[in-house]
Amino acid sequence: MLKRKIEQELINWKNAKGKKNCLLIKGARQVGKTFIVEKFGKENYRSFIHLNFDKNESYKDIFAQDLDVDTLRKQITLNIPTARLIDGETLIFLDEIQQCPRARTALKFFSIDGRYDVIASGSLLGVNYKQVPSYPTGYEDEIVMHSLDFEEFLWANNVSVEAIEGLKSYFIEGKQIPEAIHKKMMSYLKEYIVIGGMPAVVNEFVKTLDFNLALKMQRSILKNYENDIAKYADTNNRIKARACYLSLPSQLGKNNSKFQYSIVEKKGTARKFESSIDWLRDAGLVIVCNNVSKPVSPLKSFVKEGFFKIYSHDIGLLIAMLEDGSQKDVIDDKLGMSKGAIYENLIASMFAKQGKELYYFADGDRLEVDFIVRVEGNITGVEIKAGRGKANSLKTIMIENVNLRGIKLTSGNIGSADNIKSYPLYIAMFL
Repeated sequence: MLKRKIEQELINWKNAKGKKNCLLIKGARQVGKTFIVEKFGKENYRSFIHLNFDKNESYKDIFAQDLDVDTLRKQITLNIPTARLIDGETLIFLDEIQQCPRARTALKFFSIDGRYDVIASGSLLGVNYKQVPSYPTGYEDEIVMHSLDFEEFLWANNVSVEAIEGLKSYFIEGKQIPEAIHKKMMSYLKEYIVIGGMPAVVNEFVKTLDFNLALKMQRSILKNYENDIAKYADTNNRIKARACYLSLPSQLGKNNSKFQYSIVEKKGTARKFESSIDWLRDAGLVIVCNNVSKPVSPLKSFVKEGFFKIYSHDIGLLIAMLEDGSQKDVIDDKLGMSKGAIYENLIASMFAKQGKELYYFADGDRLEVDFIVRVEGNITGVEIKAGRGKANSLKTIMIENVNLRGIKLTSGNIGSADNIKSYPLYIAMFL
C-alpha cells in the first residue's frame, strides 16, 4: 500500500478547530485521489459515504432538489439505504464532482451546516471547465494532488524515512555523500524517471519489477488522457490541445528550449494555439515555465509574454511517449542529446510537486538558466547538468545580479565553486 504525503494534510484538516470548510481535492486523472480519500474515510470516521457520480449517475438526483442539508440527508438515505449519517462522525465523499455541478454548489451549505465533514474530488479537466450554478467561494479549501514525488517513490521501494533523513543531513551540512549511497540514489532516480509517479504504475512495478508491464500501463493512461481531452475540451481546443500535448517529446528534443508552435503545426502561431496550452495547464497535464527578463523579485513582474517552456506533469509518462527502448537508454545512461531535456523535465516535475512557481531566464543566445525559483525564500538560479558540466550562464548572471543565489544539480556529489552550490539531482526533493 503506497504511503502518500497528502494523508497528513487530510488528518490536519479533520482535526482543525473552529469552522471547517469542505475540502476539494483536484488533480490530473489517476493520481490516486479516490484511493486516498477512501482509505482516510474508513480509517478516521464511524461512517463513510461515497458518492461517485461517474460510476453511478443516479446519485445526481440527490442534488436535483433543494440543497439544504436536511433535504440532502433525506435524499442520501433514500438513494443509499445502508448510509448512516452520524453528526460529527461522518465523512461524505463526493467523487468525480465535475459530473454533478449542483453538488459543487452544495459544498457551501454543507460547510455552513457543519454536521458532516465533506470531501469532494475531481479531475482538473472537469472541475475547471464544468458549469457550476454557484461556486462555493469561501466555503471550500483546495488541495492539488500530484502523482508520487521522488520521496514517495523511495517509500514505495522500502527506503525508510530514517534513511531519507540521513541523506538530508548531508545536504544540510554540505558534506559529501558516501559513494555507495550516492550510486544507489542515482539508480533509484533513473528508475523514477522511467516509472514516474502514477500510483497504479508504481504499485505494480514494486510488486513485479516488470518495466514492460509498467510501460503498458503508462501508455494506457496516455490514451485515457487523449480521450479526456476529446471529452472535456471545447470544440475550439479539442484537436489543438491534443496536438500540443503530443508535441511534448519534440519540444524537449530541440536546442531552443522555448515552446515553438511551429513544432505542433507548420506555420503554427500563438494566436491559434495559445488557448490550448492554457487548457492543458489548467487540466494539470503540463507544467508551464515562464521566461523572465530579470531574475529578481517579484518574478511575476518580469514575465515575458509569449515566451515559455512546457513539461510533462509526470516524468514517467514523458518517457512512455518516446519510442520503445527509451526505458533501457535511461537506465543504461545512453540517452545522448535528449538526456539534458529529460533531466530538466524531471526537476520541473519535482519542483512543481513542491508547489513552486517555475520561471527561467534567457537572454537571446547569450545566456540561459534552466530555472529561476524560490529556495528557502530566496530567488535562486538552478542549472541542470545531466553530467558534470559547468554552469557558465548561471555564473555570469550571478555576477550581474548580486542577490541571486546559485545551485547546480548534477550526476556528481555535493560541492561548491564560484559561489554556486552543486548537489546530486535527487537532492532536488529537499529544495
